[in-house]
Amino acid sequence: MFDPYPPGLPVGPGWVSTEDIQEIRFPFDGSVIARAPVGTPALARRALDEAVGITRQAAVLPSRVRREILFGVHRALTEWQAEFEGLLVAETGKPLTDCRTEVARTLITWQAAAEEVSRLHGETVPLDLAPSGDGLTGFWVRKPIGVVVGIAGFNYPLLLASHKIAPAIAAGCPVIVKPAPQTPLATLWLVHLVREAGLPAAMTQLVTGDAEVGSALVTDRRIGAVSFTGSAAVGHRIAQAAAPTKTLLELGSNAALVVAEDADLDAAVNAVLRGGFYASGQACISVQRILVVEVVATEFSERLLARLNEIVVGDPREEKTRVSTLIDQRSTRRVLDWVFEAVAAGARLAAGGEAEGGVIRPTVLLDVPDGVACWDEEVFGPVVCVRRVSDIDDAFRQVNASRYGLHAAVFTRSLNTAFRAVDELEVGGVVVNEVPGFRSDTMPYGGVKDSGIGREGPRFAVEEFTVTRMAVIRT
Repeated sequence: MFDPYPPGLPVGPGWVSTEDIQEIRFPFDGSVIARAPVGTPALARRALDEAVGITRQAAVLPSRVRREILFGVHRALTEWQAEFEGLLVAETGKPLTDCRTEVARTLITWQAAAEEVSRLHGETVPLDLAPSGDGLTGFWVRKPIGVVVGIAGFNYPLLLASHKIAPAIAAGCPVIVKPAPQTPLATLWLVHLVREAGLPAAMTQLVTGDAEVGSALVTDRRIGAVSFTGSAAVGHRIAQAAAPTKTLLELGSNAALVVAEDADLDAAVNAVLRGGFYASGQACISVQRILVVEVVATEFSERLLARLNEIVVGDPREEKTRVSTLIDQRSTRRVLDWVFEAVAAGARLAAGGEAEGGVIRPTVLLDVPDGVACWDEEVFGPVVCVRRVSDIDDAFRQVNASRYGLHAAVFTRSLNTAFRAVDELEVGGVVVNEVPGFRSDTMPYGGVKDSGIGREGPRFAVEEFTVTRMAVIRT
């Protein structure tokens, strides 16, 4: 059993007593792996009081100190890298290969946030462009927005929390993070490492708990910003509850992959095998909708189905496993119900569609119609849907018909088609000849429409967590 309280873990603002605990279970076999604290709305309000009280101290913390703390966390994460990988497998049930990727990306995120501290500056403004500005000096600077509340999803708990905490520290903001109830362990340890690196306890806090805890955090008018990663439905409720507080939402998606007539079909198939089933499909930019131009549709589907058995299904602790259990049985039942709904509506089940030992086999649906959840919503499971389209124009129209718009990919040999995709697809990121799930943690990441608002990535999150202050001085 893992110990969620590392040696020397402080009990204080943002932590609950060990009398309020929950069992954390390994999704693969249901065994108890740890007991973790459970927060309350009262504790959330206490954490807010502490964060508000340190806001001024956080804002004037020297940039060299903030940068060194961020680098210190990076060093500590590097030291405990293997242990974090194992802990993530245990609490998420995600395959080991994906947990290794998560920790590696987390390291990049903390390093990039540390480097952003030196880039946080303003510039002068030529006020004398108008006669009224003669004798005036103008410049603007970036100032911390205040307390940041970060709420992270269950699928990449360490990385998602890091994308809230690290930029907040870089910007000079106190931050309170709430992990998903199913996966608090890695984030608990992370916050402990942040405090060990020298940050005042009240400047980085963690409160676990349910939606009531989250509501207490986001509805407090003293906070400066909310950064949420999760479903569109929950994100919309948070935005309404938090208004008029600034809200950054990284929400769901049903990421599309377009296969043009001139595409490298083997490369496109590789992309689906890699991008449709990593993290057992529990990633917001995993391949879900595949739109294939008619003249190559049959060949593409045949190649995809011929290679589907390359995906190893089983115990997430094994090196070769690529698909394992979802976060809980309810999610498994929902995904299978959606598959059955699509088949009943006319889709053809070409592979999968069943669970063995609680693990959904990699599933391929062909000719999926509109109006079913597998096409219209975010599956968040190992399911891909293939649809024939008449031409690239038809493909782009159908990509844009979705209420979501996070990432989309296009496979083509044509630069004209590639640049058309960048111009025409209504998404936050267009990826050409690679999986839509490609993400570098230094790039701007976020969506449009029901996929959210605002951008993550340390540089862009620091901008979100700061405000422009204009100064005008008559000399």
